[in-house]
Amino acid sequence: MTDRDAFALSPERLTLGIEEMKAQYGPPPWAATLVQNDRFVVTVICQAPGHPNDWHYHLSDECWSIYEGELSWTLEGQPEPIHVTAGDWIIAPANTFHLIQVHGDRPAIRIAATYAGEYHRHERDDAPPAPPASTR
Repeated sequence: MTDRDAFALSPERLTLGIEEMKAQYGPPPWAATLVQNDRFVVTVICQAPGHPNDWHYHLSDECWSIYEGELSWTLEGQPEPIHVTAGDWIIAPANTFHLIQVHGDRPAIRIAATYAGEYHRHERDDAPPAPPASTR
């Protein structure tokens, strides 16, 4: 996915619509940072069904708002994937491995809120195995 900062909100650009971003960026995959400062980052992510994601975790909570589409989060410690649709919010608690999957036949758009400087981590002494391919 590409991350394009042309649409970043700032004191010079105070508003932005996701429909405008969709028109600018076109078909998935794409990601665009809306706001980034020394405390948090807000990113809009557009993915098509079947686009791969990685089994990872963060040292801090990460949450998303679903703008459109159907997705699931496989979360460490949860017996089944959690399914969400437009209008839902979901959180991956700190230190919890998670895998995101797009379902259906349309792209999905989610808005992620994370702490600044946090990134995908893949190694941990007690790391659970990645989910089997059938749940991806």
